[in-house]
Amino acid sequence: MNDDFVYLDELVPGIRWDAKYATPDNFTGKPVDGYLANRIVGTKALCTALGHAQEEAASLGFGLLVWDGYRPQRAVDCFRRWSEQPEDGRTKQRHYPNIDRSELFDKGYVAAKSGHSRGSTVDLTLYSLATGENARMGGGYDLMDPISHHGARGITPTEAKNREHLCSIMEKCGFARHACEWWHYTLKSEPYSDVYFDFPIT
Repeated sequence: MNDDFVYLDELVPGIRWDAKYATPDNFTGKPVDGYLANRIVGTKALCTALGHAQEEAASLGFGLLVWDGYRPQRAVDCFRRWSEQPEDGRTKQRHYPNIDRSELFDKGYVAAKSGHSRGSTVDLTLYSLATGENARMGGGYDLMDPISHHGARGITPTEAKNREHLCSIMEKCGFARHACEWWHYTLKSEPYSDVYFDFPIT
C-alpha cells in the first residue's frame, strides 16, 4: 500500500464501515476485483477530514457509516466488463431499475477513471447515535437513478433533511459533492488529483 494511504478505522476511531465491494451486496452481485478485505482505505488527508466530519455529525446526533473509499483501478475495470455482459436481472431492480446496465458509464453513475482510485473520495451515509439505525435518505446506496441526485423530487421531507445534513457536514469539512449521488464526496484538496492507483485492499 502507498505510504500515504491508511486504513480508515486506524485513523478515525469509532467510525463505522461496510465495504460493499468486498461483499456480494453491490450492483455487480459479487465481490469486486481488488477488494480482498472488508476494510476502507484512503489517503491520510481523507481520513483526517473524515475525523472532522465525524465530530460535526456527532454534534447533530449522527455517526458516519462508510461504504467505500479508495477503489483500485482494477475494480473500475471490473465494473466496465460487468456493464458489457448480458443482463441477468439479479441486481437491476435494486440498483438501476430504469436504465440498462450498459448506460451506467454514459450517464455518469460509474466512471472509467474514478475519483475513488485517487484515494480521497468516499461513499457514506449517516446513522442515528441514539438508535444505531441508518438515516433515511430516500434511496439506497448505488441506486443509479435520478432519485439519488441532490435536489431530487419524490423523497420525503425527512429524507431531504437528512441529505442536507450529510451535505452540510461534508462540505463544512472540505468535501465537494457529486451531483448524481447523495452519498459521494471528494476532498477538495485531494493530494493526488491526477494519479489513479491500483494496489489491492488486503
